[in-house]
Amino acid sequence: MIHLSSTAANEILRLRARRNRADLFLRLGIQSRGCLGLSYVMRFDEEVQPNDQIYDCEGVQIVVDSENLPYLDGLSLDYSEDLMGGGFRFRNPNAEQSCSCGISFAIAD
Repeated sequence: MIHLSSTAANEILRLRARRNRADLFLRLGIQSRGCLGLSYVMRFDEEVQPNDQIYDCEGVQIVVDSENLPYLDGLSLDYSEDLMGGGFRFRNPNAEQSCSCGISFAIAD
């Protein structure tokens, strides 16, 4: 299960509206990179693949590839604006360590 705060959902919907494409959904995934080995990837997409898991949360459709799901299951995504600028914040129960930037993480071997 993936969780979105209402502020994250509002920001995702705002960004999607700027593209004038109501058919787009949010794809979440991971890549091998970053200071701790893995980093989060977020992008808009329009094609669902057979091995995708689909979530509906706060009016946003979220898609996660089944290969990435073990790393992201239980993830909570928030968005906040502060003096250092706005951004998405990831809370991942599968992460053993998280970088101070919040984008890079490591899991237990």
